[in-house]
Amino acid sequence: MARIYNDITETIGNTPLVRLNRTAKKYGAKAEILLKLEFFNPLSSVKDRIGLAMIEAGIKEGKIKPGTVLIEPTSGNTGIALAFVAAARGLQLILTMPETMSLERRKLLKVLGAKLVLTEGAKGMKGAIAKAEELHAKIPNSIIPQQFANPANPEIHRKTTAEEIWRDTDGKVDILVAGIGTGGTITGVSEVIKARKPSFRAVAVEPARSPVLSGGQPGPHKLQGIGAGFVPAVLNMKVVDEIITVKEEDSGPISKEVSQNEGIPVGISSGAAIWAALQVAKRPENEGKMIVTIVPSCAERYLSSWLFADVNVESDDVSNLMAESPS
Repeated sequence: MARIYNDITETIGNTPLVRLNRTAKKYGAKAEILLKLEFFNPLSSVKDRIGLAMIEAGIKEGKIKPGTVLIEPTSGNTGIALAFVAAARGLQLILTMPETMSLERRKLLKVLGAKLVLTEGAKGMKGAIAKAEELHAKIPNSIIPQQFANPANPEIHRKTTAEEIWRDTDGKVDILVAGIGTGGTITGVSEVIKARKPSFRAVAVEPARSPVLSGGQPGPHKLQGIGAGFVPAVLNMKVVDEIITVKEEDSGPISKEVSQNEGIPVGISSGAAIWAALQVAKRPENEGKMIVTIVPSCAERYLSSWLFADVNVESDDVSNLMAESPS
């Protein structure tokens, strides 16, 4: 039977759950860890879901019309999601972004037709938000979807991500581990599943260098995609049972190990979430339980970042694998 999509946005969602095998065994996991690979979305990140949801909600509410200019502060993947949906819908898009974000992200945004305004890296997302608000005040017929405050963000995770996890685990999921960017994923998923399964627990992951959710002070860090430096409006802390802070020196090696030992090329924040999931999975009280960990994006988007700075592209020496010549 033919299966033809009307446009690329119809391919969003229904991403697979894949078991973490060799890495889980190496680190002594007592619980089963399943990775929800959100890079199976068309533009390779979990943010594809909210990019479509925010634009569709804006159109439905009459806030986005032909000629409307979209402006959004983004750490990268939300911008890419908005960019491909805006292109598919014929809309103009301006993105404000900290200058520390990876080159791959920035180039892809321009390939998709978005205009990019870089802000001071040390100011983090606060600086990008301030610039977006400044541009909004100066550009007529413009709108800021506001991923950190837009109710369409957690709502799309209630409707899709939560239902996919519940369906694909047959309701057996016990724990969710997710890095906190906007907080939309952990909020939407947890609200739905906790209502069906009161024993379900949600674990939030944030950078050790910017432990805002834990009550600490914001600070610069290298875990792109999480740790915005403030508590997002869409994040429902009532559904969060635990917060784990992750150091870059812990998450980086895990990202590489998962890529090389599982064949799953995960990104920076994914490594942080998996590291946290491994800590949860090692606890005796979690033996035999099922942990779902959100993998927001793919390693390919971070090849120019600190994570892969030690990876060279020169020819490798394989002489040690060659058979010795007979004497």
